[in-house]
Amino acid sequence: MEFRPCIDIHNGKVKQIVGGSLKDEGNQAKENFVSAQDAAFYAEFYKKDQIKGGHVILLNPATSAYYGETKRQAVAALQAYPNGLQAGGGIHAGNAEEFLNAGASHVIVTSYVFQNGRVNYENLKKMRDAVGKEHLTLDLSCRKREDSYYIVTDRWQKFTEEKITEELLDCLMEYADEFLVHAADVEGKASGIETELVRLLGRWAKIPVTYAGGVGSFEDLRQLKKEGMGRLNVTIGSALDLFGGGMEYRMVLDYLKRMEE
Repeated sequence: MEFRPCIDIHNGKVKQIVGGSLKDEGNQAKENFVSAQDAAFYAEFYKKDQIKGGHVILLNPATSAYYGETKRQAVAALQAYPNGLQAGGGIHAGNAEEFLNAGASHVIVTSYVFQNGRVNYENLKKMRDAVGKEHLTLDLSCRKREDSYYIVTDRWQKFTEEKITEELLDCLMEYADEFLVHAADVEGKASGIETELVRLLGRWAKIPVTYAGGVGSFEDLRQLKKEGMGRLNVTIGSALDLFGGGMEYRMVLDYLKRMEE
């Protein structure tokens, strides 16, 4: 289980937000933390520790007045740590190459391949053809409805009709190198992991899967490793001391290293 860092950018600032609070209208979000440092600062910080596979997420749509500054921050982070970070947020076949050329190891895609409530396999093939399977991460961020986890798009605001199942994961893995899964209902709350989702992902785990959402303590990390069978990577946002939380970054790295020994 590897630590995968995150750099979330909203309204041109590095932030940690409550995932379910994000609204495109008015560029709104409930903020847990707003950094005085820019995105490149965090990229250089992770580069010093040689931690790869983290994700830089643009949380403003291209129609937002803040998109230009948010994108500038993201590109600066990618340039600061070439091939060390993945980039996501509003990426499609037409602009993906720009982010790879800026230094992203992978592009992360959701809304472009999940449209009208279903997987758009034509767009998924376009993405694979545009960047190559080895450079594509699919963001399968989800929210619970009734007894199942459904993929959500448009910065976690819209439910699709696609349930996260082992069958769907088997199908999508033919197109992608990795999956990134935010449990959006607990994202930014540091209130505990979505155990049922973690179990499902851990049972499957045929390609690298990074889980994000709800980690707020070292006990949560222990539970994530147990329930995910040690097969999942993890992102910690609001709970990390780098973003104002109580979990010390160095202690997290040491803890995860000890768990692998």
